[in-house]
Amino acid sequence: MMATFLSACSTTRYVPENEYLLNKVNLKVMEGQKSDVNMSLLRGYVRQNPNSRLFSLARTSLATYSLSGRDSTKWLNRLLRNMGEPPVIFDSLKSQLTCRDLRQELHNEGFLQADVDYIVRKHGKKVDVVYQLYPGKPYYITSVNYQVDDDSIAALLQSRNDSAKRLLHAGMKFDLATLDAERQRLTTLLTNAGYYRFHKEYITFLSDTVAGTRQIDLTLRLAKFQRKDNSDTLHTKFSIHNIKYVSGDLDDPRLHLRKHVLEECTHLMEDSLYSATKLQQTYNHFGRLQAVKYTNIAIRQVPDTNLLNCDIMLQTNKPSTISFQPEGTNTAGDLGAAATLTYQNRNLFRGSELLSLEFRGAFEAIKGLEGYTNQNFTEYSVGARLSFPRFLLPFISHELRRESNATSELSLLYDLQNRPEFHRRVLSAAWRYKWHFPYRPERYQIDLLDLNYVFMPWISETFRREYLDNNNSRNAILRYNYENLFITKIGFGFSYNSNDFAFKFQVETSGNLLRLGANALRLKQDEQGRYRLFNIAFAQYVKGDFDLTRSLSIDRNNQIVFHLGAGIAYPYGNSNVLPFEKRYFSGGANSVRGWSVRTLGPGKYKERDGRINFINQTGDMKLDLNVEYRTHLFWKIGGALFIDAGNIWTLRSYQEQPDGQFNVTKFLSQLAVSYGLGLRFNFNFFILRFDAGMKAVNPAYEEEEEEHYPVIHPLFRRDFAFHFAVGLPF
Repeated sequence: MMATFLSACSTTRYVPENEYLLNKVNLKVMEGQKSDVNMSLLRGYVRQNPNSRLFSLARTSLATYSLSGRDSTKWLNRLLRNMGEPPVIFDSLKSQLTCRDLRQELHNEGFLQADVDYIVRKHGKKVDVVYQLYPGKPYYITSVNYQVDDDSIAALLQSRNDSAKRLLHAGMKFDLATLDAERQRLTTLLTNAGYYRFHKEYITFLSDTVAGTRQIDLTLRLAKFQRKDNSDTLHTKFSIHNIKYVSGDLDDPRLHLRKHVLEECTHLMEDSLYSATKLQQTYNHFGRLQAVKYTNIAIRQVPDTNLLNCDIMLQTNKPSTISFQPEGTNTAGDLGAAATLTYQNRNLFRGSELLSLEFRGAFEAIKGLEGYTNQNFTEYSVGARLSFPRFLLPFISHELRRESNATSELSLLYDLQNRPEFHRRVLSAAWRYKWHFPYRPERYQIDLLDLNYVFMPWISETFRREYLDNNNSRNAILRYNYENLFITKIGFGFSYNSNDFAFKFQVETSGNLLRLGANALRLKQDEQGRYRLFNIAFAQYVKGDFDLTRSLSIDRNNQIVFHLGAGIAYPYGNSNVLPFEKRYFSGGANSVRGWSVRTLGPGKYKERDGRINFINQTGDMKLDLNVEYRTHLFWKIGGALFIDAGNIWTLRSYQEQPDGQFNVTKFLSQLAVSYGLGLRFNFNFFILRFDAGMKAVNPAYEEEEEEHYPVIHPLFRRDFAFHFAVGLPF
């Protein structure tokens, strides 16, 4: 039986006779300086790569395929083959073509005498292929000449001081990619200067190699315009003559957009030179309008002139939609259900304004509460959001309005929550701006005003007696967060996201303007030293958050991702405690995954009352350090190994959170550490994630050394945490 199983798992089970499984592929520089060769780029030219490996070790996808039987009519065999990966059979022709491609790429990079061959090492039914690179020494450009046959273009380049922007210069290594980039730069420059019919094929290069040396004299030639009658002439500058907007809906010839909105999105302008970049910007701005479904711009030359007519055809979306979304909820084991009804209007004022109205209801059965008559949680909320696809702000320059993709957003929300312990009402209003520039990775956000009014109309006698009606300061944090409160926030956010690097920064502050107004009006303070607005205290704090993610690709199936997250918030002036919504918590699917959500920290704090740990296990400062190894397993399933570290702390000493205050000499010893593994189901539109974490270092321990270092003394029921989430953790 064991022999049968091992035979089924054999990775060469489906390798035909007299053929071989491709086991390894290596690129090796045999002569010359390895540092001069871009190995990561060259690996992309290899036409055959081995089967993928789990964590660069085991071929799980190939093993899954090998488990299938040869009878393809059986559903299990078909399933295993679809989930797995067939063996990569060595093909000598593809290796020869790879040598040709590698040789050509080395020539393109300036190694004009480079050569490539390969050797095959056989062992059993497997082969290893080694591509041997002989790049030699690179060639260098000794001089660069620009030969422009068109006098008008030559004058344009000279008047714009183009020499400072040129990519080619004497002394650089010969590189065809740089030569092509210079062609593209000049083409973009000219098509943006009115040369509508110019393309990069008018630009060619002549290279003259000095005999016996590795030196090249390079000449860039820009030819004249070529006519069908074979007579060359000067290139022509074209101007926009007329811009016309056309409806793309055959059933409705009207355009349901205001003229001002159409003109604001159109970067091409009448009586101005044609620009390819402005044409693309016009496409981009119309494409981001919620009201526009399809855009087509037709450019037509006016016969026998250098004028262009521009027809912008727009097909609009249906203005209104209604959607209904049910969902199931599970909060710490308490099951419930929720439903959301959403109405959207994509063109409210005929300017592609998006109005969204959302109505939500939720119910949850709460278990384990004693001393309360009602054991259920209900929530009802109604929200409205109005989004304008432009800056609604005075003193913004016309250029900034046209060059940026901006959104101005007004939102309102009323949320009603009824729990067995209390009733809570939240009224929110916000006005914010979001913007970014096309083809740039930076994004910006300003919360110009964010108002939150938290109202507690009812608190049960049991909850009040046990936690709130206490004259000492033991429950100061809890009491503060069950009082009526104003939060008036302003903030700024910045994010940068490239292919393998992401950075986020956000800062916000609250209550400063109200505090200045209270001082100016000489308002009186209450017995706790706080100013009140309409007899309601307001929060005053400053908060900053920082997030950094860096990913390193090992190969097409494996990568390592590093993450650093930090945040700090300080209550001052009118507040001694941060509002609960602004406090940090640790543990959970996106933090230190050896702990369940909101069960870690602050500092060395150890939970004491499970009913109110949701408030006591919060802090004013947070640190997360994560590293995750991600790999493709088979089919749509990926795996991960991770190590997490972090914790939260308070900036002030609170009696109800002993050992929770941050101390620069102790915080390293208070970092919690966990490790674990996870599965990711990638369905393209979304990712389902399952993570299993184990505690490694637990800062919240009493006396036993086993509790402090569970990595040495693991106890599954004490140290294990399971997480289910949608999306990657960072």
